[in-house]
Amino acid sequence: MQTYNIFTNEIESLPQGKADFILAASVTKTCEIEGITQAGIPGMIPLTPTLDAEYITNEKVFSLGELAETPTGVPSPALITRATHNLANFSSIEIFDLGLVKKPQNCILHNFGISPSDSIDKGANIDAEAVFNKGREAGKKYELKGNYLILGESTPAGTTTATASALALDYDVKEDFSSSFKDVPNSIKEQTIQVALSHINDDMNNFEKLSYVSDNMLLFCAGFLMEATKRFHVVLAGGTQMAACLLIADKLREDVLMRINHNNLTLATTAWVAKDEHSNIAHILKQLSYTPHALYTTFSFEEAEIPVLHKYDEGEAKEGVGAGAALAYANNFNITNKELLEQIEYLLYTL
Repeated sequence: MQTYNIFTNEIESLPQGKADFILAASVTKTCEIEGITQAGIPGMIPLTPTLDAEYITNEKVFSLGELAETPTGVPSPALITRATHNLANFSSIEIFDLGLVKKPQNCILHNFGISPSDSIDKGANIDAEAVFNKGREAGKKYELKGNYLILGESTPAGTTTATASALALDYDVKEDFSSSFKDVPNSIKEQTIQVALSHINDDMNNFEKLSYVSDNMLLFCAGFLMEATKRFHVVLAGGTQMAACLLIADKLREDVLMRINHNNLTLATTAWVAKDEHSNIAHILKQLSYTPHALYTTFSFEEAEIPVLHKYDEGEAKEGVGAGAALAYANNFNITNKELLEQIEYLLYTL
């Protein structure tokens, strides 16, 4: 297990010390379009962020009898994040409720009065500027417990809304976004995105466009980063969705006359995303007005005794629930691939 720079492939690391972990948990009803995502149990995908929040906090779920998994049985990346916490604990684990259908139980939950957003093919029905400003306010007020903050996400169908958001803002990234699928369901995603983009026009400002095509997680976290990075280092934990969050913040900087302090920012993802042949996170990040500090961490399930875990190495799931940053965090504490794998398998056996 090793952490590398996405652009140079040189060995790098996260900041030293303990990190707070926040999960930005959100539902976009885009996830209810049949076949668009496999980030959860069919028919219950809107519950995935709730289950992820409960699991990383408690090592068990309360809102359903089982952990979220793909239709082929691949368990949520929440396993990786929780296993990391068991071996090198975060200073805190807290949840941002950015529009959930069910509140997670037994969690430190921050509520911002945000409802699940509608499906983008019908218009997301978000007040993008209000959600963005709620993120900014949270970034001003969050009290850091450790040395820095890891901000992860759980938003099923979020790569679809992330792609639509980036395209609405005129970024050249159409072919660059990842998916929880091994083989991306391009026809469904592309059709959904095209219908979503048909709702906007050039007379709209950026916030108006995002109100139709984005999701609450992207907008809130973009605002949060602008304020929080003034105060402490933030590790944006995720793949192409979190890269889109940076694109949104970079585009909106002129609207709000401020910008992210990118010297206080790192994006950390998995090698499964960084090396994904169906996406190109480096190209997304190159659209920014600055060169971001962006990392990926190698980890393999090659030695796993539980067969379904091998599907991660084959290209399913790839990222989510802060898994990429969790791997980099584990690497900072000299936890080996073998030790983390054993902990993940232990957690699966005891579910």
